[in-house]
Amino acid sequence: MQNTKMYKWEMIETDKDFVRKECDIPEIEENEAIVKVAGCGVCHTDLSFWHFGVQTKKSLPLTLGHEISGTVVVGDSSIIGKNVIIPAVLPCGNCELCNNGRSNICRNQLMPGNDFDGGFASHIKVPSKYLCEVDNEILKKYPLETLSVIADAISTPYQVVKKSELKEGDFAIVIGVGGVGIYGAQIAKIFGAKVLAMDISDEKLNVAKENGTDAVLNIKGMDIKTVKENVKNIAKELNAPKNSWKIYEISGTKAGQELAFNLITFASTLSVVGFTMDKVDVRLSNLMAFDAKLIGTWGCKPELYPEVVKLVSDGKLKIEPFIQTFPLSQINEVFKNTLEHKYSKRSVLIPD
Repeated sequence: MQNTKMYKWEMIETDKDFVRKECDIPEIEENEAIVKVAGCGVCHTDLSFWHFGVQTKKSLPLTLGHEISGTVVVGDSSIIGKNVIIPAVLPCGNCELCNNGRSNICRNQLMPGNDFDGGFASHIKVPSKYLCEVDNEILKKYPLETLSVIADAISTPYQVVKKSELKEGDFAIVIGVGGVGIYGAQIAKIFGAKVLAMDISDEKLNVAKENGTDAVLNIKGMDIKTVKENVKNIAKELNAPKNSWKIYEISGTKAGQELAFNLITFASTLSVVGFTMDKVDVRLSNLMAFDAKLIGTWGCKPELYPEVVKLVSDGKLKIEPFIQTFPLSQINEVFKNTLEHKYSKRSVLIPD
């Protein structure tokens, strides 16, 4: 590697502008690598750290960003030059949770932009064990920087759809079809479900409809009772099951979570994907009365990444219509605009 310098955009204080800092590319230890960043997506979790008071595990200053793709430039000779996606959750691979198939919640896990400096930088030092290689076939369809969204925006809903045991013919309700939910709707459709997307944005719903969603519903201004009536009618129109609905709350809002819970019916499974600091008011006895399930999800197991990459490589899951790219130097403007909901697509920052 010729260049020994790198730069990163650090969060010095919460709710303040990120600051550009130049430094030496760090030395690595065994089982580590230096990845030259191609792109890093802006996630709601980043906003939570920067604006909403959620504390990072590593004390500030810290470089955020956990949705990363790039090229290995320092590391074991077998991986140098490889194009990779860095999983947003990097487990240890040896603990009880990892050995029981729950590596995504490994208690020794490391998360870029939380436990250590993340991807809003020219380079990043990461554990090399779970780097997900991408081959030339997928790169014929998508630039490497756009594949960064696989690290979270796509892999997270993929894991939860699998975890919810969605099967062909099920009725899937996706609440919130923004930067993550739009992929959740696509994945549910790929799994064979009849998919209803709900949001308060006609623009987002139109995109969902244009990309295979069976039905859409703008719920802006509707009370829960009205929404439930509409959902029942849509299920009937789609000839979808009356029971066993698969509900995915991806909006990350109090209103969305309360609505999702109130849509639970007999044998339903509610999957909570979106995050909010707000507390919700629900009656947990509904779970008992409907013999329903409520599950959470955190990131995605690295073991599932190759499955997600294959869906994209095979052309079954689209990326391009749902992202927009910006130079990394515009990070402060992009974060402020994202906070103000000025973008309808997932933002990917590209080092410039």
